[in-house]
Amino acid sequence: MTPAIFGLSGTQLTAEERAFFREADPAGYILFGRNCDNPEQLRALTDDLRSIQGRERLLVSIDQEGGRVARLRPPHWANYPAGEAFARLYAIAPASAIAAARANATAMALELSAMGITVDYHPPLDLRLPGAHDVIGDRAFGADPMQVAALGRAVLDGLAAGGVAGCIKHMPGHGRSDVDTHKALPTVTASAEELEADLAPFRLLNRALIGMTGHLVFTAWDAENPATLSPTVIADIIRSAIGFDGLLLTDDIDMEALGGTIPERAARAHAAGCDIILNCWGKMADMQGICNVVPTMSEVTAARLDRALAGTRIDPAMAPEQAELLATRDALLALTGTAA
Repeated sequence: MTPAIFGLSGTQLTAEERAFFREADPAGYILFGRNCDNPEQLRALTDDLRSIQGRERLLVSIDQEGGRVARLRPPHWANYPAGEAFARLYAIAPASAIAAARANATAMALELSAMGITVDYHPPLDLRLPGAHDVIGDRAFGADPMQVAALGRAVLDGLAAGGVAGCIKHMPGHGRSDVDTHKALPTVTASAEELEADLAPFRLLNRALIGMTGHLVFTAWDAENPATLSPTVIADIIRSAIGFDGLLLTDDIDMEALGGTIPERAARAHAAGCDIILNCWGKMADMQGICNVVPTMSEVTAARLDRALAGTRIDPAMAPEQAELLATRDALLALTGTAA
């Protein structure tokens, strides 16, 4: 198996993609808006992906946080609020905010499971800090590490209840970024002592099954390499200081924060200690190049992948309780005057 997650070009597999995926046998796939037209089409596409290798459980993933990061949107799919809505509620009623976040995540997972999706890149555990770029912004669950961890745990639990594996991101913390990593490489100059706050939510949720790195340089730990490409950050900070032993993915290696060709980035990230390379844009030459430079998946990574997918399920249709969960969420969020 190739330790990579690949994107695809459209709403159906092309003959070239099908043949390539059959030979490459990637760890999984990621879906974007370009792949999701309507529920019937999307479920047919994910069924098709599962048929290629015939694995009982397959990593079919999506970025579905809510707010501006949502690949599935109305009118075909439900509307989900950004993390800020739950942070506002937490400020006046923490228990209600946790209940709302859990209900929201379970409703989301039931929808994803009915679409054949098993992994959601959610929740972000990045702090919302003053003066930072809004690439995180309203996606964050707040500025307080304990609050972020509490709401993040509710999301992980809610997703799991709906049969979907969550993913904590972006380790070791994206909240201090002064630029958008899709466009440029941020350099964080905060001290190791200051960065303890950024690590805290990840440390509290370090038993999550899947995690994702961030493309940021942290001068306190490695002034030369962004976290995704840094053996020091991955070994000493993510694996040791945070204590994360789950499946570690890169953030999308197509982002302009990273330099070099896509295969070069993939090789460096894998050598640095990332389990899985995330390559989102479905460009055949890039995907072939990744397969040429990364080794076959290790037994350690395979075991982490199996563990991550063990609790996932694919539902044949939308569960009826989804509507009740959304109503519960909305009633709780209404305490702050926030609508989904």
